[in-house]
Amino acid sequence: MTEACLFCEILAGKKPASVVYEDEGVLAFLDLRQVTRGHSLVIPKRHVRDIFELDDETGCALFAALSRLAKATNAALKPDGMSIWQSNVQPWQEVLHLHFHIMPRHHGDNILRIYPQLPGTTSRAELDEQAALIRDALSGVS
Repeated sequence: MTEACLFCEILAGKKPASVVYEDEGVLAFLDLRQVTRGHSLVIPKRHVRDIFELDDETGCALFAALSRLAKATNAALKPDGMSIWQSNVQPWQEVLHLHFHIMPRHHGDNILRIYPQLPGTTSRAELDEQAALIRDALSGVS
């Protein structure tokens, strides 16, 4: 357990959680602050601070659980849609233990409206330049 990590305390049984899923590497539980009914958090059991510390094996386990949980949430609660998101340290990650939100959505809820207005179209040249930068950086990451 990592000191002062709320999610590690949940994993250690020191804090309560309303668990919706658990396997050998992943735990999912309902968020205390239910933005919408069924809003859940999916975490690796191993302490991983953020997505930059995430290894491929843990990432695969997390995404498999995310997929299953999104399908189960959809079947159980019948929302109009679903948002799956993750904040990374700044500006919004409150608990420094990697976690993904599964949030059932409903028409008109205005939750997670990230753009004050729809952004304009970026030029193909700018998009190609950004794509090249990211492709080139792939060789340096695992």
